[in-house]
Amino acid sequence: MNPARWLPSPASRARRAVLALLAPLLAFCEPAAVPSAPSAAHPGPPTPAVFLDPALSGWKPENRARIDALLAALGSSSAGYDPVHRPVATFDWDNTMMRNDIGDATMAWILAHDGILQPPGRDWSLTSPVLTQAARDALHGACDAAGEPGRPLATREKPPCADAIYAVYADDRTAAGGSAWTRRLTLTDDAADTWLARLLAGHTPAEVAAFARQAYDEGCRAAVGATQAVGTRAGVTAYLRIYPEMKDLVHALQADGFDVWVVSASPQHVVEVVSAEVGIAADRTIGIRTRLEADGRLGVHLESCGNGPPESVITYDEGKRCFINRVVFGQPPAAQLRKADAAHRQVFAAGDSDTDVAFVQDATALKLVIDRHKPALMCNAWSNAGGKWLVQPMFFDPLPPPSAPYPCSTTADPDGNPIVDEEGRSMRDQRR
Repeated sequence: MNPARWLPSPASRARRAVLALLAPLLAFCEPAAVPSAPSAAHPGPPTPAVFLDPALSGWKPENRARIDALLAALGSSSAGYDPVHRPVATFDWDNTMMRNDIGDATMAWILAHDGILQPPGRDWSLTSPVLTQAARDALHGACDAAGEPGRPLATREKPPCADAIYAVYADDRTAAGGSAWTRRLTLTDDAADTWLARLLAGHTPAEVAAFARQAYDEGCRAAVGATQAVGTRAGVTAYLRIYPEMKDLVHALQADGFDVWVVSASPQHVVEVVSAEVGIAADRTIGIRTRLEADGRLGVHLESCGNGPPESVITYDEGKRCFINRVVFGQPPAAQLRKADAAHRQVFAAGDSDTDVAFVQDATALKLVIDRHKPALMCNAWSNAGGKWLVQPMFFDPLPPPSAPYPCSTTADPDGNPIVDEEGRSMRDQRR
């Protein structure tokens, strides 16, 4: 597809405006449109900048103006544009590009369709080294009779097994209330996210992609607000929607010659399916990466990052910075967990969660926050170091303003500590 846009007719503009208003509520998803990236070898003459689609009205006007200015200032129409060293833009996926979570949707789908294989020897410790004995006992008790080793667990016909798995994943506890993890979180790992990736062991990448595709398609068809049952648990979110504004932003960035990436704490072969829906290819998508076995099937061992202990860093929190430094910028292991110099960082980043703070802080030009009232991220956003932070309400059903200020000066950090910005300065409590 030619990156330049045709000027629409008045009738076309009106039709696009109506579709823009209805898009979040539609019970289907459009097929992906993948624009061609500019060729570094044959960049061609500069073309006028491509801006955000004015028919998509969800943007705050000041955010639209700042993003359009970035596209003009750093994109392929600018005087200093270098097609060999394209400016980089990085996006979180879940609840940034898309309402709700493709990893959660895929977990619900595989439990409803017998997509998890019984571990070898029924040894659940192989699926995570940080499962507690209580969690392993609960999984043995509920799932030992649900399938032979290496064969699918009958989680659809045996709800207690589905309940046991989902409680560990979603609640960090056993169905009986015992603690599921000896260590749930670090600055570079989330045990539940990693567990989902490891539970896909024994499948080929194509099979995992097919699971995610079906989960995504069902989520797109579900009405906004729809819920589903997982095992015997009712009320689990069932719908997914890619934000049309964010899809359009990706297309504008690509048309203007930016190198656009997704970095997500969902499994690699799961998030590739949805990133393709906005035109971001698999080789520009970074998720939790499990290593392939000799037979071409996924194993339980992870690709890591940095020079710390093996398998201790995934695409979570500061691990997102690590994988961006490693995969996008080719930094050596000793430098991958550190904030790089400005020449080796993304110019634009977008996230929605406290675990996106590190890589969003790293952006050198603009830092976009989808506002879900996550305190550490919102303290950074409203403190607005360098005047580079943009706060954007969710594009439909945005949250009401918080009832109290974010406690940036005392307990807003996920560990209950004060927040400092990317320049090391303490923050005042913030309210908007």
